[in-house]
Amino acid sequence: MRLLLIRHALCDPVGRAIAGRSPGVGLNAAGRAQAGALAARLAHRPLAAVYASPLARALETAAAVARPHALAPRPAPALVELDFGGWTGRSLDALAAEPGWAPFNTYRSGTRPPGGELALEAQARAVAGVLRLAEAHPDGEACVAAVSHADVIKAVLGHLLGIPLDLQHRLEIAPASVSALALHPWGPRVLAIGGDGIEWS
Repeated sequence: MRLLLIRHALCDPVGRAIAGRSPGVGLNAAGRAQAGALAARLAHRPLAAVYASPLARALETAAAVARPHALAPRPAPALVELDFGGWTGRSLDALAAEPGWAPFNTYRSGTRPPGGELALEAQARAVAGVLRLAEAHPDGEACVAAVSHADVIKAVLGHLLGIPLDLQHRLEIAPASVSALALHPWGPRVLAIGGDGIEWS
């Protein structure tokens, strides 16, 4: 099975604040344009299904990707954003003064956001979710898309590539980017990381 891990398109908090699991954070105008362009690039690839994190920005992106294929996005709760707890909704500038913020960005695997989710926990549930998708689509030729969030996608890729969570910032996962995986019974292959959806075969 081929899996396209897609980061949701642009929303206002990207690069400025922690949207986390805040409800109602949808795509902005630039994000809707990104999602439309991504959908056009993927329109020629047969998709067996499109899955999405339950957050609005992911659902909007998934709906755009699914539309040319006459599909409806399916829920993938395991791919929801990391729970940032008390940091949710706060600006990055404000968080820079928080005592736990620097450790979170250098020792991600062992630093829990206040009242939130440990990145290791998020990685475990996301990887398990990806494996369930592979089980649900056993046809080796099937191609499935799943829309998630940057930290979650980095965590999945890190697991597959053997990159520790503490070094996941070395991966760049831009809004509306596509990371392509081939999930075989004998193991996974990473075909593309954070690309535009057209450069892998």
